[in-house]
Amino acid sequence: MNTLTCGCARSTQSERVEAGTLEMTGRHPCYSYEAHHKYARMHLPVAPRCNIGCNYCNRKFDCVSESRPGVTSEVLTPEAARNKFLLVREKVANLSVVGIAGPGDALANWGSTRRTIELIKEADPEVIFCLSSNGLMLPDYAREIVELGVKHVTVTVNCLDSVTGSLIYRHVNYRGKVHRGAAGAEILLHNQQKGIEYLSRNGVLVKVNIVMVKGVNDDRIPEVVRRVKELGAFITNIMPLVPAPGSVFQDYAPTDAAELDRMRDLCGQDMQQMRHCKQCRADAIGLLNEDRSREFDTAPAEPNAGCGGSNRTSKIAAAS
Repeated sequence: MNTLTCGCARSTQSERVEAGTLEMTGRHPCYSYEAHHKYARMHLPVAPRCNIGCNYCNRKFDCVSESRPGVTSEVLTPEAARNKFLLVREKVANLSVVGIAGPGDALANWGSTRRTIELIKEADPEVIFCLSSNGLMLPDYAREIVELGVKHVTVTVNCLDSVTGSLIYRHVNYRGKVHRGAAGAEILLHNQQKGIEYLSRNGVLVKVNIVMVKGVNDDRIPEVVRRVKELGAFITNIMPLVPAPGSVFQDYAPTDAAELDRMRDLCGQDMQQMRHCKQCRADAIGLLNEDRSREFDTAPAEPNAGCGGSNRTSKIAAAS
């Protein structure tokens, strides 16, 4: 485990990013609007554990009618993930990106995440890797991410101050100790910013996701965007709240589409905005607007009238 330090001088984004990375970004559907019509991605659910408690999240069930982060039909070992990648590569045209986006946190399961990357790099050195994280463990693993050749990392940063953070995060489990309220949020926010800066200054394109929750963090989003731009982030993705059943925010109103667009327009004056996000499942496969994950699903379904389809009790609940 390496703890990063960054004494790099400030530099422009163009100086930090290699031409090859920018070329890859043109084939990354989550970083490029043009790419999402042509290139497919595959999310490998090899990361079941999570180390923070977000009030908008519930990962206990998989429902066929749901498409949101934290949902998957199965959890894979690195070896099973490699085998599934080889199968999907044969059947999905223009597969360009392999992402690890949960269903927990990629860095809270670093051993499995790293092994998956290594196995797939052996099978296909040309594939683009992408990781999604809450950022809590970035100071520990950012150096290894760079050394593995991962060029795209998404970090979810919902606020900059610990008071707002305490309204969004129930707890933060950091190095075996659980921190609650503002104290936990303070650790998380510090580590997010430290990790984003390190990655950005070492050739990684960082996308920052922001969940817009009306009355909680919506008035602070522009300052988040300005701050992550200072840290070197490449693009921000302001996402609507999807009230998940069973979550603390289950009774909150979904983010109004018009208000979301106005926020994106406002923040777009400061930096590039992603506007085509589909808030994908942790096992999504295919084009962003054409998820084919069910074609490759091996987990058995059970009937459940409550979700309007079939569901599976998640294997990840005990591992959280």
